[in-house]
Amino acid sequence: MRRLSALILAMLLWPTLAMAQPRATERIEAELVSMSAWATPGSTLMLAVRQDIQPGWHTYWRNPGDSGGATTLDWRLPTGFTAGDIVWPLPERQRLGELMNYGYSGVVYLPVPVQVPADAAPGSRQTFTVTALFLVCSAEMCVPDELELSLALPVAPGAAADTGHAGPIRQVLETSPRPAPIAARITLGDDGRPLLTAAGTELEGVTRAYFFPFEGGLLDHAAAQAGTRGPDGLTLTLTPGRGFGTVARPLAGVLDTDLGAFEVTAQPGEPLPGTSGGGVLAEKTEAGGAAAVGVLTALGLALIGGLILNLMPCVFPILAMKAASLAAAAHDAPRARRDGLAFLAGVLVAFVALGGALLALRAAGQAVGWGFQLQSPGVMAGLTLLMLAVGLNLSGVFHVGAGLQAAAGSGPLSRLPGGVGAFFTGVLAVVVAAPCTAPFMALALGAALVMPWPVALLVFAMLGLGLALPYVAVSFSPAVLRRLPRPGPWMERLKGLLAFPMYGTALWLAWVFSRQAGAEALALLFAAALLVAFGLWLAGLNQSARAEGRAAVLSAVAATLALFGGVALAGTSTMLPAPTAGAEGPGATTLPSQPWAAEAVAAARAEGRPVLVNFTADWCVTCKINERAALSSGRVGQALEAANAVYLVGDWTRRDDVIAAELARHGRSGVPLYLLYPAGGGEPRILPQLLTEGTVVRALEETSTR
Repeated sequence: MRRLSALILAMLLWPTLAMAQPRATERIEAELVSMSAWATPGSTLMLAVRQDIQPGWHTYWRNPGDSGGATTLDWRLPTGFTAGDIVWPLPERQRLGELMNYGYSGVVYLPVPVQVPADAAPGSRQTFTVTALFLVCSAEMCVPDELELSLALPVAPGAAADTGHAGPIRQVLETSPRPAPIAARITLGDDGRPLLTAAGTELEGVTRAYFFPFEGGLLDHAAAQAGTRGPDGLTLTLTPGRGFGTVARPLAGVLDTDLGAFEVTAQPGEPLPGTSGGGVLAEKTEAGGAAAVGVLTALGLALIGGLILNLMPCVFPILAMKAASLAAAAHDAPRARRDGLAFLAGVLVAFVALGGALLALRAAGQAVGWGFQLQSPGVMAGLTLLMLAVGLNLSGVFHVGAGLQAAAGSGPLSRLPGGVGAFFTGVLAVVVAAPCTAPFMALALGAALVMPWPVALLVFAMLGLGLALPYVAVSFSPAVLRRLPRPGPWMERLKGLLAFPMYGTALWLAWVFSRQAGAEALALLFAAALLVAFGLWLAGLNQSARAEGRAAVLSAVAATLALFGGVALAGTSTMLPAPTAGAEGPGATTLPSQPWAAEAVAAARAEGRPVLVNFTADWCVTCKINERAALSSGRVGQALEAANAVYLVGDWTRRDDVIAAELARHGRSGVPLYLLYPAGGGEPRILPQLLTEGTVVRALEETSTR
């Protein structure tokens, strides 16, 4: 009977349920809403302030970050009703120039629990009123909007029915940061930066994290948060704000991870065991988004970056190979189209495979970035021998997949049956050339590394499409192909000429190998190259003999032994101990420099000096051109001296997990990366990937005049 009475009462009161009065300004519309259709005596009623924020504007979290102000609520409730604290949803990170704010955009619910007194009279109708003060901001201005919101609800016994707002409110309650049995400690590192360590079963298997402090001014909100994970938890390296002080102090806030968001309070103390040593911890991206860069934006940047990659110096040798192949097939439209599609397939397969391997290694805790394959001496040795073989093939020393007569007029590497040669040329282009990231490509790669893996692989595929698109477009353009000269003796001379970029690439790869593995290993690689060249020459003799109908068993056996010996020597060269980099080791430049380290940056900034950081690698052709053209001139040296700047070089020729983590802090997965830290503090300025002398000099002059 009691349930029946409650149902009848609710039906009678239905026309008067949840009567809200929304209010609005030009920037925001707000209303007071309820999760339940009526208030039950002795229960907790969940009300919420619903914000509908206009595009381009935002409001703020409890800690607004570097600017702004938190939303405040001033309640006027019926007698006996009491309101609790706001249940704050996880905020978005909103970057404005060098500032970082924490807030909300779009539609946002701020739930507030209201205790209903046990003696509330069923059948009565209660009015709840709240004065909400929102600081609503855009990129140009902030406006305080004060709105008075009211909601009338009946009081009735029994479990209340849900309103139309119950779903969004329930979602906020379920996903908002919650207390958890997580132990946390705060320690000052050697560089003076706070180290937050947290451990607990809720953090086992964590891969991404970001810490939102409850109190503003204690941390530098705009600074990236690098971290590592361990079997029991994680470690985050934070950047202190002006209010932190010089000793460790308790720090409360929200630890947002891919496993959930948790309220934690870190007490001063030694770092917790089991919170490091398991690999690099990726920074948690903004709530509700896969990455700071949207998916469509990342795909567009990837396509543009792949297109620009065709102009980067490291791609020229591969493009020379494709130019010769295109010239050979110019007046054979079906073959040109076949080669174009095969080249595209090879590029796409290689990009997706390398991207998948990169994602898998990072998920396994490895601190690797784009170009990781060129950090392996074994890969460099193999590529050196492969480029040598391609050059010898172009020089006519031996032929692949056909006899001498059939080979006449065929392009390099496309002598393989069908489009297999074009396919493997595409693969080779990606393996050798793509690690030199182009502008826009770096942004796309940074976004891909924090996206779900299906979307990330799509971004890598778009990079490949951009790289292959010009060649594919030409191969499908009869009007362009007809303008190319017809095949003839000039093609053999062209192929012989294009062999020399391959020899040059082989020498460059061998030089990089020497920087990674040392002089003794280089000597073994040279011996391996000599044996491989001898074996391929013997293979060419064998092909000539077979073309003339003669048996060539001896040369075939000798060629096999020579090739096998060359490969074995190359493998042996990679097993020698790696050299210790000295002052003139990898990454050295003609300007006076010091090796990069976070401690070196902190020490220089503590002296009030600007810092120019060059993250480079010997296998990055773009890096080396920038260093020769823009970072080695007398004008740049004078500008460094005039600004009293410190020049640091971070060498990534060989794998370095610390540098990989630093690149990730700045949204990059590869080199080059150039950072200029101002003397007065603040976040570093990221210089363009393609440098000029004037760009560097002007940046240093601007730093010294601040």
